Amino acid sequence: MTASSPSITREVVARKPRPSKGRPLASTGIGNAIEWYDWTIYATFSPFFATQFFDPSDRTSAVLATLAVFAVGFIARPFGGFLFGWIGDRLGRKVSMTLVVGISSAGSLMIALAPHFATVGALASLVLLTARLLQGLAHGGELPSAQTYLSEVAPREKRGLWSSFMYVSGTLGVIGGSLLGVVLSSVLSAEQMGSFGWRIPFLIGAALGLFALFMRARMPETEAFEGNREKTGSLKKPSIIKGIIEHRKQALQVIGLTVGLTVIYQLWAVFAPAFASNSLKINSGQALLAGSISNVAFILALPLWGMLSDRIGRKPVLLIGALSAAVLHFPMIWLLQDSAWQLAISMSVMLVFVAAMASIVPAVYAELFPADIRTTGVGVPYACAVALFGGTAGYLQSLFTDVVQQAWLFNLYAVVLLLITAFVIRSLPETRARDLND
Repeated sequence: MTASSPSITREVVARKPRPSKGRPLASTGIGNAIEWYDWTIYATFSPFFATQFFDPSDRTSAVLATLAVFAVGFIARPFGGFLFGWIGDRLGRKVSMTLVVGISSAGSLMIALAPHFATVGALASLVLLTARLLQGLAHGGELPSAQTYLSEVAPREKRGLWSSFMYVSGTLGVIGGSLLGVVLSSVLSAEQMGSFGWRIPFLIGAALGLFALFMRARMPETEAFEGNREKTGSLKKPSIIKGIIEHRKQALQVIGLTVGLTVIYQLWAVFAPAFASNSLKINSGQALLAGSISNVAFILALPLWGMLSDRIGRKPVLLIGALSAAVLHFPMIWLLQDSAWQLAISMSVMLVFVAAMASIVPAVYAELFPADIRTTGVGVPYACAVALFGGTAGYLQSLFTDVVQQAWLFNLYAVVLLLITAFVIRSLPETRARDLND
């Protein structure tokens, strides 16, 4: 038996002292929360800064242009998924996760310090676009790297519970951005918010990013990555592209799992408060508060679904979430009319069932791929699906609601995507408690 034998490698890895789980969890959670905070405050504060980056004479066009830039940021995600996936599979999950949080924070700083349209004209729009592309590149690498890392450090019999921490930490970032919006809109006047108030959350995001950078630079690498590096040694590494092609079935399953989840999550967790404020004329502060309350319900539901999946399997929990969200989407849209309490109820109901999918997809993604292609195999198809479907969700919702005035067509589109996701779930193998070191 050679020194590179998998059995000997596992014995060597097993003899290494296990690092404390606290630091990896905290480092992953803090960085992930800041990434989601940076990404979400753009959608949350877009009504306040739309006319600062685009022609203020036509507010509707300025808002649509701002949402279009939000969608353009998603275009960079597949490139980020490939680049940082390659880094994660070749140099380590830790290296990839450290780089992405730094780049995302740099994008926030650019937005915070960007000049007004009234001062430099179209150059202001270009600065915003560049910053969003940088953040899209970083976010395309953040989720697959962090999801892979967290799944690999988790005990396999509790991986569903541990994977729910991805959306718990991310949602805390969302709530932080929303509550900051409530505070700022209460303390500052509408004129002050439009003038300088919207810059404050981006400055905070840039500062927090430095702290996350320090935390992630000190966290340990995963045993799965180290074990795979021990096994392969100095062997020539296979092509990442070839690896994705060889695992194309799993890549397509990642896309199918993601299309319904990303659209329904973007609609109900991210865009709902801004949509209620812009299109339904609900007070912006009350809408942000309703969104924060609903996201608390989401956080409470996530670990419960994760624990259930560790007991009964991934597929039943995923199917419950996808089918329930599809059935309830139209009733919750009809409930949402013109008040903040309607927004809080409809968001809470939907997010409880969205949580069934969101809580365990990080574990499911990781369980579909071997260690040497795991980050890229998840990152590229995931980022493509999020860019094409999640990135355009807010723009299409505003377009069909405010311009075409046929909102039901967009809502039907969201339900169809959920049904596609449910169909793909049925094709998945049951991966609960799979050994990620194999």
